Amino acid sequence: MQHLAALPYEEMGAFLAEVRARRSMPARALEFLALTATRSGDVRGARWDEISGNVWTIPGHRHKSGHEFRVPLSPRAVKILDELGEPKPGEVIFPNERGDQLTDKILLNLAKELRPGITCYGLRSSFRDWCAARTNFPRELAEIALAHKTKGETEKAYFRSDLLEKRRRLMADWSRFCEAPALAGEVVALHDDMEQLHQHERQKNRRWLVHESRRAIRRQQDRRQKNLLRYEKCRRRD
Repeated sequence: MQHLAALPYEEMGAFLAEVRARRSMPARALEFLALTATRSGDVRGARWDEISGNVWTIPGHRHKSGHEFRVPLSPRAVKILDELGEPKPGEVIFPNERGDQLTDKILLNLAKELRPGITCYGLRSSFRDWCAARTNFPRELAEIALAHKTKGETEKAYFRSDLLEKRRRLMADWSRFCEAPALAGEVVALHDDMEQLHQHERQKNRRWLVHESRRAIRRQQDRRQKNLLRYEKCRRRD
């Protein structure tokens, strides 16, 4: 099995920020591809009549599996479609200048121009790596989102349903992660902000510990004073 070059998922925010800055049709298609974790051919061949609200249904004759596949669209993915203007039923969503389907090479060249060495298919691997490293979603759900073939009995059970609503939450989380500010300078700034926050929390914890220690000492002193008073009273009675 050939492993195609993937973008580290930590860099996805910065990468897609650069993609959005292009404002071209290939750029919009590439961002849509990344957010939906679908294949290049799925996106390039997508037609307006496949979209219903926030669900994109890829027909079986266009999908690698040979079966119809539903893709839940995140708010950002829906916004990309809205920005393209009035839907044109029967026409491709992301056309070239002649109104035809974009070529795979156009998307690949754009991806490599921004990040030399990566592939469009590798963005699916970025999504899969993020699922494993940064979420608690079941592995089987990520496999369904990628429309991978079933292997074990557990995955076969999952595949009896496409779990659209569960996948909707997964893809919404992925979209939010991809939209997070992640340009190089912002990453450093974010890291610095988090370090300051942690330092502030540590100072708060230290102050709380000092405060609680002083309260404990005062309580202990009060108990001793009360014990001494009781002792004095007992002596006087004797």
